[in-house]
Amino acid sequence: MIGIRRIALPGRVVADLEDLTARIPAGDSKEARRLWRVSRAVRRSLRAGLDVMAAGRGYCMYCGDGLGSTVDHFEPIARNPGRAFDWLNHLLACEYCNSHHKRDLFPVDDDGGSLLIDPTAEDPLDHLFLVLSIGTYRALTEKGEQTIKVCGLNRAQLARGRETAVNQVSALVTGWWTARELGDDVKRRAMAWTLLDQPHADVLHAMLRQAGMPGARAVFRADDELIELLRTPELAEDLQLSGDAV
Repeated sequence: MIGIRRIALPGRVVADLEDLTARIPAGDSKEARRLWRVSRAVRRSLRAGLDVMAAGRGYCMYCGDGLGSTVDHFEPIARNPGRAFDWLNHLLACEYCNSHHKRDLFPVDDDGGSLLIDPTAEDPLDHLFLVLSIGTYRALTEKGEQTIKVCGLNRAQLARGRETAVNQVSALVTGWWTARELGDDVKRRAMAWTLLDQPHADVLHAMLRQAGMPGARAVFRADDELIELLRTPELAEDLQLSGDAV
């Protein structure tokens, strides 16, 4: 899971969302679901906005592996019907995360605050630490623990994918450096775009962050060359080409 920048929607879409919200009777989840189901044009507009925000080719904002195929209500309609058309409550999710894991689950603390990470409102890496050698997350906070559990972030398929992604990112970063040294700007930018287009963007983000930590040599098995490349300011600059935060 990575941090996502939420964009502003066009004024006409905002107006439609406000109108639909006003039509939902207080606490009426049935009517909220009905309006959501029939409001196809609004759903398409929301999906378009989320596609722009999502990593790579529109990857799931939870697992980062599958392509986002559904608009998920972060706080479920069943819990809060009034947020059915709240733009701040929508995330792009793959079918597997949405239907098999998160569903209508929404753990809260004693004060009613969410215990799930909203990647558009906070940095997931403040709550999660990705163990690169095995591709699994370790919770740093209660919110991190609940997010791992509810979203199934440590399921075996994702862990294997992240392990593979570590090798792919390492090779691409090396290729980026070689192109830079040869003065091949076209290939250098292509390598940067490929890095950003890969699934499991959380691996790239974690590698960049962990390369700057005191224990980097242990994390990267004393691969000093890779650590140095990940720390290169020019790499961070090139990875801003798509507007993504890293």
